[in-house]
Amino acid sequence: MRISMEVNGRGVEVDVEDRTSLADCLRDRLGLTGVHLGCEHGVCGACTVLLDGSSVRSCLLFAVQAAGHRVTTVEGLADGAGQGGLHPVQTAFMACHGLQCGFCTPGLVLTTCELLAEDPAPTAEEVRARLSGNLCRCTGYVKIFEAVDRAAELMRARSGTAAAPAGAAEDTR
Repeated sequence: MRISMEVNGRGVEVDVEDRTSLADCLRDRLGLTGVHLGCEHGVCGACTVLLDGSSVRSCLLFAVQAAGHRVTTVEGLADGAGQGGLHPVQTAFMACHGLQCGFCTPGLVLTTCELLAEDPAPTAEEVRARLSGNLCRCTGYVKIFEAVDRAAELMRARSGTAAAPAGAAEDTR
């Protein structure tokens, strides 16, 4: 069947079988290989994308379920306003060494984008809770949490929002 959706800001039409996962559609049909397939059970978070601004596991959705919706992958984040055209969250992950092998990184970055869109100054506990659904086998998470704090700072500076409340970035991990 032919479906239409918005992917990374542009309208696309693609032919898929009704059983094709959104992850497979994005990777195999649209060439968006930043969508990583890990467990294919929705547990690891590597396939996370934003569907109308909310994080979803693309391995658990059929592509036809995304028809008529807005999908954002890690490739769609760069907006030219950050370092080298990267989104502030991507810049922060690089600057804080919040990645190693990079397999989990797209899912973590998109989950962070969703979190910071909802709460520009999350507490350490809120960050830990939100990222608990994204598994990383390399970093030990400390650098990832630092990257989220840095991304929040960058995004607040970019939007001109006030700094985080005292103690919000305090490391209680």
